[in-house]
Amino acid sequence: MDQGQGALTQLRAYLAQRDLPANSRLPAERELCDILGVSRGELRKALAIMEENRELWRHVGKGTFIGSRPVEEFSNIAAIAELTNPREVMQARLLIEPQIAREAALNATAGDVAEMRLCMKMSREAKTWRQYENSDNALHRAVAEATHNTVLVALFDTLNAVRRTVVWGRLRSKVDRPPSDHHSFAEHEALVRAIEERDMEAAGQTMRRHLSHVQGNLLASSQAAE
Repeated sequence: MDQGQGALTQLRAYLAQRDLPANSRLPAERELCDILGVSRGELRKALAIMEENRELWRHVGKGTFIGSRPVEEFSNIAAIAELTNPREVMQARLLIEPQIAREAALNATAGDVAEMRLCMKMSREAKTWRQYENSDNALHRAVAEATHNTVLVALFDTLNAVRRTVVWGRLRSKVDRPPSDHHSFAEHEALVRAIEERDMEAAGQTMRRHLSHVQGNLLASSQAAE
């Protein structure tokens, strides 16, 4: 039998014998290794498999617990940010924001579009990256608000709060401000135009292209920093 599989079998048998209630904390890894007679590497593989199967959940700094992660673990922005990273956040954005853009194209008012254009103007005039990021954030929020869907706006706000909590600044360009040909300017213009023209398909596709570009720059910057 594969050693990793053996550790998994032993761990499951140990937990079954103890019949622990949900959210009970397991012994520390070193203690579990001694109890099961396995190496730290074998144990970690077994824990990872059980976590993936939602038999266990882990909280950094607190330990490993029985059962699926409680819903309340995801109700605190700081707790979510602690468990995620920029790449994972971008994947979530790629899933959610194109659909938000589609809904904005369907429901936006003239006032919504005017607000988006004001945000674009502010981003082009930004003197620092912080100013740009604030106006960029305001634009994406304006797109969410243009859906006139309370649930979608709440989802966007949660995702955006996590995004702003996760460390992004270290992956930023070393220049003081966005260049005049920064990719987002043209992409934002195309996005707002699609929303204004009520072209749902184009709005969704443009948002996806824009976020894919952001993701590509993020990954490139991250690799360069390693």
